[in-house]
Amino acid sequence: MTNVHKDALFVLVKSLSKSEKRQFKLYVGRLGVNTDAKFIALFNLMDKMKAYNEKTILDNGIVTKSQLSNLKAHLYKQILISLRLNPVNQDIRVQIREQLDFATILYQKGLYKQSLKILDKAKNIAIENEEKNVAYEIVELEKIIETQYITRSIPDRADELAIQAKELSAHNVMTSKLSNLSLQLYGLMLKVGYARSDEDIKRIKKYFEKQLPKHNIEDLGFREKLWLYKAQLWYSFLIQDFLSCYKYASKWVDLFYENKEMIYLNPVFFLKGNHYLLESLFYVKYSSQFKTTLERLESVVVSKEFPKNDNISSLAFLYINSNKLNLHFLEGTFKRGLYLVKIIEYGINKHEDRIDEHHIMLLYYKIACLYFGMGDNKTCIQYLKKIITNKNLKMREDLMCFARVLSLVAHYEAGMDYHLEVQLKSTYKFLLKMNDLHAVQKEMIKFLRNLGNIYPHELREEFQKLHTELKKYEDHPYEKRAFLYLDIISWLESHLEDKPVAQIIQEKSKVLTR
Repeated sequence: MTNVHKDALFVLVKSLSKSEKRQFKLYVGRLGVNTDAKFIALFNLMDKMKAYNEKTILDNGIVTKSQLSNLKAHLYKQILISLRLNPVNQDIRVQIREQLDFATILYQKGLYKQSLKILDKAKNIAIENEEKNVAYEIVELEKIIETQYITRSIPDRADELAIQAKELSAHNVMTSKLSNLSLQLYGLMLKVGYARSDEDIKRIKKYFEKQLPKHNIEDLGFREKLWLYKAQLWYSFLIQDFLSCYKYASKWVDLFYENKEMIYLNPVFFLKGNHYLLESLFYVKYSSQFKTTLERLESVVVSKEFPKNDNISSLAFLYINSNKLNLHFLEGTFKRGLYLVKIIEYGINKHEDRIDEHHIMLLYYKIACLYFGMGDNKTCIQYLKKIITNKNLKMREDLMCFARVLSLVAHYEAGMDYHLEVQLKSTYKFLLKMNDLHAVQKEMIKFLRNLGNIYPHELREEFQKLHTELKKYEDHPYEKRAFLYLDIISWLESHLEDKPVAQIIQEKSKVLTR
């Protein structure tokens, strides 16, 4: 049996909404295709199947094994054509491309005047909407037509097109350089992670300055500015300068609000920019601004004008709900955030084909933190188990590490001493395999390993020692990020002050509220 995720056609069929399936059947009907045609029969069968099974298809007698591959390819193509014709998918890029296709056909028929008319209109729309790549393609076709058909009404036409091509090419080169830099920095982040020393910062800074193209911000269009802010944001994340992250994520989001039409043309970039802005605000604990940003984002996403498709709704679900959890963490209002658990569980099931496993596990980790903050340690452990026992996951080590450390703390809090022993051994084994442990992680493990040798009356003193030790790292440029995963200091303070951890965080939040 073929894996669902590996069969592209089956995944495509299953992704279709009711209206898209209806549209497909209408499209096939317009083609005058016999409703009993093989590819229709295959479509109907796949639509009913819960999981892809080649044997079921062959047993149905629709097609022989040797014909199946070609039939699947044909059906795949027909579904894509039907989707392209669907008004929902007719965004401005598709419309411009369609006009370019029409103009090419007219040119090939020798109808130069008609072709040029369509091209000129499509080019203006492309430039207005910052689609400079396709605008350049249009100008190149205009140049070809002009060499065959001279429009004598405009004497300087050749010069005009040459200047236009040069300007568009310069913009596209700049966009390409900035998008390459942004992508390389993101790749660096995935490969080596955040800077952990002054040497790391020097190396990253040198690389960034060398790769950043010379530019004048006034000369840049929307798209070039977008890639510039993205590159600067990734650079700020890499060197762990979270105030700069906030600065460039703000510039990214403001760019969209200053060019509102771009929100609807580039909804994915709009969502991602807001997510990074919220992440930066979470890092610098700016809760009032966090709340305002999240509310504003949500109001745009639910508006009628905002585009609706599967990819956008998956991203909106992920970003809005993970940040709603973060808001409860900032404010220490864990119980109030409990309603989100059902919403998130439902959303994970609904969007699981479009959300990668790392992000799903990250949501489970945040839910575990929610229960931990409420004092429900057993439910916290259940959610952490989903992460710890996930063998298929090649995720960021830091998430896996903190899931294990939090699990240890939750076992201790729940009084599950036997399990704590077992957990300690497996966690210690896991951490030994890790490349570089944060000093915070090392201190936590040292503390938890010694727990078995500590008498109850000595506990308070040990908590105090660990608190004093960890406080050193709270504002450390390379260590402070560890506390974003798990607020160990507040947990220790809850023991030292005999208060629930939620109360400690709430009190801190009131002091920090800005």
